[in-house]
Amino acid sequence: MHNDIHLIALCSIPDIGPVTVRRLVSVFGSAEAVFKSGVKELTGVEGVGKKRAEAIKNFSGFSGIERNLKKLKNQGVKVIALDSDRYPEMLRNIQDPPLVIYMKGDMTPEDKYAIAIVGSRKPTPYGISVTETMASELASMGFTIVSGLARGIDTAAHKGGVRCGGRSIAVLGSGIDVPYPPENKGLMERISKAGCVLSEFAPGTPPNKENFPRRNRIISGLSLGVLVVEAAAESGALITARYALEQGREVFSIPGNINSKVSSGTNELIKQGAKPVVKAEDIVEELAPLLRGFIKSKEKVKISVSDEEKALCKIMTGEPKHIDDISRESGMPVSKALAVLLGLELKGIVKQLEGKRFYLA
Repeated sequence: MHNDIHLIALCSIPDIGPVTVRRLVSVFGSAEAVFKSGVKELTGVEGVGKKRAEAIKNFSGFSGIERNLKKLKNQGVKVIALDSDRYPEMLRNIQDPPLVIYMKGDMTPEDKYAIAIVGSRKPTPYGISVTETMASELASMGFTIVSGLARGIDTAAHKGGVRCGGRSIAVLGSGIDVPYPPENKGLMERISKAGCVLSEFAPGTPPNKENFPRRNRIISGLSLGVLVVEAAAESGALITARYALEQGREVFSIPGNINSKVSSGTNELIKQGAKPVVKAEDIVEELAPLLRGFIKSKEKVKISVSDEEKALCKIMTGEPKHIDDISRESGMPVSKALAVLLGLELKGIVKQLEGKRFYLA
């Protein structure tokens, strides 16, 4: 923990980026040793001028970092430095691993058998259906589902993975305490209990646009392969695919309608050599050399339904119904009804359409 504080401090100094931090730690042996070094020694490191060296020597925020770490610990958030034995091995081996990650939940050794599923924030019903099916089937086989908790394909991937009792990892483009999008706060809590939520960004970091491309290298870095479901020609999902190739990971793509904008990127990936996928077994077949008997047999998960869930099911049909109507008819506040409906979604009993409309699956 002592060295974690120094590493977090080094990363928090303005104008000192991850490349410089890495170089400093490499030269001096640890983040703590960097702070103990003199200005003359620091300026001897490539990229560290007098201004940066003095910023390191004059840093006075250690007590604030210690307070924040205690606060995070009370919230169940772990702070894991690159040199910790708890740091995910798959991620450690990429070219540009995060120096520090903030994690809520836990990773297990089996999480190295992970598949990332990414795609459009504005998918078609076909994209949502395919994503949920693929995620559920892969999770049933024992794979951990990794995605970015964004609207659309990411959300469907997490729901599909958790629904059948599987594990999921959500990688945020904001601080670990800043759920984004806000409506996925409940899903984020579920994932932290069925895997983990993690971020390289310091707590309180807003979901700035520039954070998401950086976040994508972590999604691919944690995974054996990346499955792109729907993606336009220029999209974040394709950035993740490029990172996957750079990291030596496999890239898979769901073929889509040639007239659909959200399938232009996925179809192009296939033209460029990505493996087309029409069933989960296509992914398993490609990764077979890495799996060595890991695959679990698919088992039907027994589903238990609470009294509150039963109450909502009774007032719902196969026709979509708006959350306000569900709330009024059930007598449940909207926030409570949404939480119960999320549970039903994860169990595959209820499905959601745009505009917060729900129906029995």
